[in-house]
Amino acid sequence: MSYVISWFEIPTTNLARAAAFYSQVLNAKIEPTEFGDMKMAFFPNPPNVVSGALVEHPDAKPTPDGTMVYFYRHDDLDATIERVTAAGGTVIMPRTKINDDVGYMAIFIDSEGNRVALHTMQ
Repeated sequence: MSYVISWFEIPTTNLARAAAFYSQVLNAKIEPTEFGDMKMAFFPNPPNVVSGALVEHPDAKPTPDGTMVYFYRHDDLDATIERVTAAGGTVIMPRTKINDDVGYMAIFIDSEGNRVALHTMQ
């Protein structure tokens, strides 16, 4: 049996703020909704791609020390990094070359205090 990551959740303390932050940074429509006592905002989910959601719940605690989610960017990584700062995030590792085969990455702290990465081949 093989195991593949199929879903991720990024914890928030203020879902509306986090959804606005990621909507601006990723240039995507991310809208909050409610599921009982859990509030969620889903990332766009193209077919055959891992996706996830922002989650606001008493058990969901933002942290810069947890598992890091990488968002792959097909567009301009530098422009995305600029949107992080404009949206109120903090870039903690600027665009950095990993190697020729893997590409580039950057790391930021989001509006909720989570450590998140961006990745691109360009």
